[in-house]
Amino acid sequence: MNWRTIFASLKSREMLRRLGAVLGVIIVYRFLSQIPVPLAEPTELKTIVDNALGATDLGGFMNLLSGGALASLSIVLVGLSPYITASVITQLLTKAIPKLEELHKDGESGRRKINQWTRIITVPLAILQSIAFIFIIRQTVLAGNTAVLSETTAFQWVLAVTAMATGAILMMWLGELVTEQGVGNGISLLIFAGIISSLPGTFSTMWTSLTTVSTEADKLHIFNWFTLPINAFAFWIFLGIAVTGLAVLYFLVKINESQRIITINYAKRVHGNTTYSGVKSILPVKLITAGVIPVIFAVAFLALPAFVGQLFRSMNNQPNLAAIGENLVKWFQTPSATIFAEATDWTVFIYPIVYFALVVLFTYFYTGIVFNSNEISESLQKQGGFIEGIRPGPQTESYLSRTVNRLTLFGSVSLGLIAILPFVFEYIFGQLGITGTNLAIGGTGLLIVVSVALETLRQINSRALMVTYDNY
Repeated sequence: MNWRTIFASLKSREMLRRLGAVLGVIIVYRFLSQIPVPLAEPTELKTIVDNALGATDLGGFMNLLSGGALASLSIVLVGLSPYITASVITQLLTKAIPKLEELHKDGESGRRKINQWTRIITVPLAILQSIAFIFIIRQTVLAGNTAVLSETTAFQWVLAVTAMATGAILMMWLGELVTEQGVGNGISLLIFAGIISSLPGTFSTMWTSLTTVSTEADKLHIFNWFTLPINAFAFWIFLGIAVTGLAVLYFLVKINESQRIITINYAKRVHGNTTYSGVKSILPVKLITAGVIPVIFAVAFLALPAFVGQLFRSMNNQPNLAAIGENLVKWFQTPSATIFAEATDWTVFIYPIVYFALVVLFTYFYTGIVFNSNEISESLQKQGGFIEGIRPGPQTESYLSRTVNRLTLFGSVSLGLIAILPFVFEYIFGQLGITGTNLAIGGTGLLIVVSVALETLRQINSRALMVTYDNY
């Protein structure tokens, strides 16, 4: 990363405009996440949401992805989940339907059409998820026999659904605005902003735990030389988590930045009236080409079974559906130290196993979309390029596919292991009787934050090189 180039680019009005536009979109997003759904008094609505989703850690994950919108029942509560789901659907259809694959290969115009279909699919998904949220809230109110929302009319419920669906569509638009500025992926950056916004609350909770001292024996004693007025047990726990977190952070940065360099030779190149021979170039292939997308997709998909379970469980008049919902919530809730400590069967491990499998599968799936060996092979052949010892055409395509598959195997397994590492610590803490850590949510957030930060810095560096090119 060339920081000197990045700082030099800040003298350019174009660079400042792009960065300012991204910052402005993030500020608008954070403002929208504080506007409550027009149903009742915000504090009472928050209590209802806590009762509806607070029974499991599903609420924590959904609150993580929505940037705190769940906690305040904001109009952007549904968040980016419909757009992410629509993106996966269109990408799967692109691979499954030959006509769509041809359209994807047509270039910018074809991809523009596919993006438009993604937006269209997002709308009904946003409406369905908004209705599901409202249904959960309504069933919770009825089950609790509370006077809150007792005078709410059908029109107000429709208005709430409309507000939430509109908020999801608005989030999609804001994400695309950020992407257009060329300094990062808009969807990832909005999720990144939501996670970062929760850091002050996390640090406040940690500080409260450290400074809560009941007796003299709870204080931290340093070799009997002096005593610090902090909780010794909490200090050692947080120190262990911090050391492990730094080690994971180092490893994550390494695998994100790792790449295989393939040398490309050109027999002859003609540029204007000049002919060049013996020219070499490089083709870098990243260890994890898909970046943070597999983690975001996996978390979004794992939230669906538990969310459906919440819907079914709230149907008290349908015992069979309620029983199915209870099992879905049990199987697909995010395991915590408390859940591991109280577990009586193997079903508590379903979530980590499926999470690992989804991260690996989505890494392969998205790498196949981003890195197309056939297109790269055809492009090299047209330009007169070849890999030493490999014939142009099908052999080059086969070589590139094998290389990418081997890299992706190691990268996807490494990413999956890092993703489930917090569950391992939660299990250990559960056996030791240490609860309330919520490391799983923190681990997922760390993965997203690090990957998005690295990718955004890389794109900012590329944009800075373009802006300052004339200086060289």
